[in-house]
Amino acid sequence: MSVAKETLKSEADAILQVSSRLGDNIDAAVKIILNYPGKTVVAGMGKSGHIAQKIAATLCSTGTPSVFLHPAEALHGDLGVYEAGDPTILISKSGSTNELLRLIPLLRSLKSPLIAIIGNLDSPLAREADVILDACVEREADPLGLAPTASAITALALGDALASALMSARRFTEQDFANFHPAGQLGRNLWLKVADVMHPKNRVAQASPDSALKELIISMTQYNLGAACVLDENERLAGIITDGDLRRALLNHEETWTLRAADMMTRSPVTISPHAALKEALQLMEDRPSQISVLPVLETSTNRWLGLIRVHDIYQPMLV
Repeated sequence: MSVAKETLKSEADAILQVSSRLGDNIDAAVKIILNYPGKTVVAGMGKSGHIAQKIAATLCSTGTPSVFLHPAEALHGDLGVYEAGDPTILISKSGSTNELLRLIPLLRSLKSPLIAIIGNLDSPLAREADVILDACVEREADPLGLAPTASAITALALGDALASALMSARRFTEQDFANFHPAGQLGRNLWLKVADVMHPKNRVAQASPDSALKELIISMTQYNLGAACVLDENERLAGIITDGDLRRALLNHEETWTLRAADMMTRSPVTISPHAALKEALQLMEDRPSQISVLPVLETSTNRWLGLIRVHDIYQPMLV
């Protein structure tokens, strides 16, 4: 356990040290990428290659078209991915990775600006780069100080920092993010609205404040959504009763046949608009001291009750 904690602490310290040395070079890297309308190429070998793949994926998903280039494969035809002027991000701990160094004359002929995320500032790659993002670490975080741990996480963090700076410079919005993530839970929560997944009122258990317990249970069993909405004489939402409310009522009352919906319901419950994103509904349910799993849906302008949304509906898979 102590070794694991020390590893995490060492990696966190390495990132903090890199942050203190960031300087203006990050702005220079952002400027290079922003000033070119095409894609950015990210390259690295070994563990740095895995980091490069993740950085390329992060850039793509946040508004900067990017591809990963395997340096060895580049020398066997994959350089065809380039258009003249495409910026390149080269990742290396040692700064002397042979496969990267062999690329440099070819990248110069393609007029590719070179941004290096590098762990050795006194190295051949550092001398060739146009912009250096300093990823030096004092030692690796593993017990032997050999495995790419602190150096790998630091390079990854610098890639994230660059992606975040580019997002800010591009004024990349939440809706832009949703456009790039139409599938998966992230995209679902941003892209879909409550109206897209809610249960309409004709498929939700309903009750009046005077409804008896048996009547309520029958209705909730018929629709099986875990809750019933209680409506007043004007069909306005008066409250909500969940399965948990029913169980608590049975535990706390001896003469349960006398219970009415008004005795069990939560008055003035938390509600949601049909036009809200699923992300907002999830926050209303979960970002609270006592989490809830259902929300009545009300039309914003009229407060008219429209239906019900459950946390289960938010997490259902979406087909695209």
